[in-house]
Amino acid sequence: MKKLIWIGCLSYFVIGLAHVVLGSILPVLLKSYDQNYSAGGQLIFSQFSGFLVGVLVSPLLNRRFGKRGSILIATGLLLVAQVAYFSLPPWGWMYVIAMAAGFGFGMIEAVIGTIIIAAITEGTAVAMSRLEVLFGVGALVMPLIASPLIAAGWWRLSFLIVAGFTLVSLLFWGRGHFGSLQSVLDDRAPRRDKTKEPSDKPNKPLPYSGKQWGILGLFIVFFFLYVGTEMSLVNFMPAIFIAKLGMSESSAALTVTFFWLAMSTGRLFAGILAEKISYRVYVLGSCFLTLLLLIAFPFADHRFGAFAVILLLGLFMSGIFSIALVFSSKLLPGAEETTPSIMIAAGGIGGALLPLLMGWAMDHLEVAKVAGLLAAFAAVLFLLSLAAWKVRIEQPDRKSQVH
Repeated sequence: MKKLIWIGCLSYFVIGLAHVVLGSILPVLLKSYDQNYSAGGQLIFSQFSGFLVGVLVSPLLNRRFGKRGSILIATGLLLVAQVAYFSLPPWGWMYVIAMAAGFGFGMIEAVIGTIIIAAITEGTAVAMSRLEVLFGVGALVMPLIASPLIAAGWWRLSFLIVAGFTLVSLLFWGRGHFGSLQSVLDDRAPRRDKTKEPSDKPNKPLPYSGKQWGILGLFIVFFFLYVGTEMSLVNFMPAIFIAKLGMSESSAALTVTFFWLAMSTGRLFAGILAEKISYRVYVLGSCFLTLLLLIAFPFADHRFGAFAVILLLGLFMSGIFSIALVFSSKLLPGAEETTPSIMIAAGGIGGALLPLLMGWAMDHLEVAKVAGLLAAFAAVLFLLSLAAWKVRIEQPDRKSQVH
C-alpha cells in the first residue's frame, strides 16, 4: 500500500511538472519559432484537448489493458512527447506533441485517482491529499528550474528534466510489485464469451441509476466551477494585483508563488482533517471560507492585507479538489471506476473556459467587478456544496466517513 501511494506521489509530481513546463518557457519558445501569443494560446489549448481526451478514455483503456497497463502507456507517451518537445520540430508538429503530452498526463491523473479511490478504503482522503501535495510541488518547482535555464540559454533542457522524472516514474510502475494490490492494478474487464446467450440486462455505458444521476450532475458542475475558479485565480492574480495596488510585474508575480506555497502546505493536512470531521463538512466549510475571502478581497487596499487573503485562499482551497473527488465517489458507490474520470474531465473543461471569461472581464470591467465575478463563482460553489451536504443527510445508510 505504501509503495503504491509513494509511486503515485511521484507520478503526480511529474504531472505537476508537465502541466506548467510549457507555460514556463512559452515566451522564449515562441520567440525561437517567431510565433505570436495567439499561436501560444493554440498550443496550450491543444495540450488541454489532449488532457481531456486522456481523462475521458482512461476507463476504456483500464478495461482493455488494466490500470497499470494504462499508466505505462500514458507515462511512455508523456516521455516521448517531452523528448519530442526538446528536439524542436517544425511548428505544426508542436500541436500534435502538445496533444500527446496532455493525453499522457491527463490519463495518468485519472487512472491514479481511480486506483487510490477504489483500492484504499480507509484514509482515502489522506492518500489523495498526499498526491495533490506532490502535484503542487511539481507546479511550484518547474518555474524555478526553468528560470535559470532560460537565463543561461539552455531553456530546452526543461523538457529533458521533465522527461527524466517521467522515465523514473515509468521504471517504478513497470518493475514495481504491489503485493495484494497487484490484482487490482492488473485486473481487466472479462471478454464476453460469444458462445453464451446474451444477457437480458442491457449493458449500461455508465453505472448510474435513479437519483445518482442528479448527484453526478451536481458534482460535474461543482468541479467545472472549482477548477475554473482556481485557474482564473492563478492566471489573473498578478494582473489583478497590478491593477488594484499598482504593483510591479515582478512583485505581482510573487502572488502565484505565495498561493501555491499555501496550497501545498494546506494539502499536507487536508486529508487528515477531512477524515476527522467528515468529507461533506470539510467541503462545505472550505467553500464557505473561500466565499468569505473572495468577498473580502476587493476591500483589501493594502499589500499586506491582499497577500494575507491570498495565503488564506491557498490554505482553504487546498483540499477542495481531492476531498470532493473522494466525496463524490463515496456518494456514488459502484461507480468508482468512472466517477473520478468524469469529475477530472469536468474540471479540465472549467479550467479552460472560465479563464477565457476572466480574460474578457479583465479587458472590459473594473478590477473590483472582476473580483466580484470570482466571488460569484465561489457563491455558486458554496450552494452546490450545501446541496451535496444535504444529499448525505437524506442517505443515512452510507459509511460514517461521508457524513
